[in-house]
Amino acid sequence: MRWERLFADLEARFDELADSDLSAQLADRQRVEAGAVAMVQRLAGSVGRPIRVRVGGGSTVAGALVAVGPDWVLVSEGQGRDALVAARAVVAVEGLSAVTALPMLGVSIRLDLRRALRGLVRDRAPVAMTVAGWPSSDAGTSAGVGSSGSSGEITGTIDRVGADFVEIAVHAAWEPRRAASVRTVMLVPLAAVMLVRALPLG
Repeated sequence: MRWERLFADLEARFDELADSDLSAQLADRQRVEAGAVAMVQRLAGSVGRPIRVRVGGGSTVAGALVAVGPDWVLVSEGQGRDALVAARAVVAVEGLSAVTALPMLGVSIRLDLRRALRGLVRDRAPVAMTVAGWPSSDAGTSAGVGSSGSSGEITGTIDRVGADFVEIAVHAAWEPRRAASVRTVMLVPLAAVMLVRALPLG
C-alpha cells in the first residue's frame, strides 16, 4: 500500500510538472506569435466595427472600419464622408475586437496608399488632405484639427499620384474642379500625407 501511495504521489507530481511545462511552452509560443502580428492584422480583425483613430497632429477619425490595406485604414464617418488614414500617421486606435486577421496576401498586399489614392483621381472627388508639417497660417488652406500646429489641411482635387508624391489642385471644398476655381496646384510628398477625407460635392 505504501508503494502504491508513493507511486500515485509521484505520478501526480509528474502530471503537475508536465502541465506547468506545457503551460510555459504555450505562453512562450503565444508571446512569439503575438510578436509577429502586424498592426494592420489587428485592425483588419475589426472590419465592420465602430472605431476611433487618433492621428498625429491632433486629428481624430471616428466611424465604422470599412477596410484595411498594407499601409492604410479606411473609416466611414457617415453622411457620405470616408476617411483614408495613412497607417504611419496613426497614433492610437480604440474599439478593436479581440480578433486578429491573417496576414495579407496577393492583391491585398499590393493595394497600398498610393494605389488607393489613384482611385480618388479617377473619381475626381473633392478631398480634404491633412498634411504633416503644414503651416496652419498658410493662405489657401485651413488649419488641421488640434492645437499642435504640426499638421494642416488642404482642400481640392487630387490630379495625379506619382511614385512618391501627390499633386492636388487647391480649390474650395464645395466647388467642382474647374480651371477658374483652382487657386494653385501643389505637390505633396506621399510621406507627408496623413489623412484624406473624400468630401460630398455641394
